[in-house]
Amino acid sequence: MLKDKIILDGMEFYGYHGVQEAEHELGQPFVVDLELYLDLVPAGRTDDIRQAVNYVDVYNAVRDVVQKQRFALLEALAEKIASDILQGFPVDEIKVRVLKPRVPIPGRIRFTAVEIRRSSGKQDDTP
Repeated sequence: MLKDKIILDGMEFYGYHGVQEAEHELGQPFVVDLELYLDLVPAGRTDDIRQAVNYVDVYNAVRDVVQKQRFALLEALAEKIASDILQGFPVDEIKVRVLKPRVPIPGRIRFTAVEIRRSSGKQDDTP
C-alpha cells in the first residue's frame, strides 16, 4: 500500500502540562508536528475534500487536546493526540512530535520533545 502523508508542522498552542506545579498554574507554549500516513490517491484524483482529511479539523482536534486537557508527561499528551486523530480521521498511521520550548531545567536547552508513531491497525497491506 502507498504510504502518502499529510504534514502539519509547527502548530503552536498554550497549555498547562508538566510535572511541576508552576507549569500547571502558569502554563507555557507547546509546539506539535504531525505526519498523517494514508492513501492520498482518491483525494488527488477527484480533487474532492470529502475524499481527503480536512487539515482544519485535524488542527482543531489537536488544539482541543493541548488547550483543554492537562497531562504531567509529554508522552501522555502525544498519546492522546495520536489516539484522537486515529479514531477521528481515516488515517492509517500517525507520527506525533510534541515540543516543549520552555523547559524548567537549570541550564540552557532549546527544547525537549517526544516523538511517537502509532498505527490504527486497520491498514490494508495488500499490494
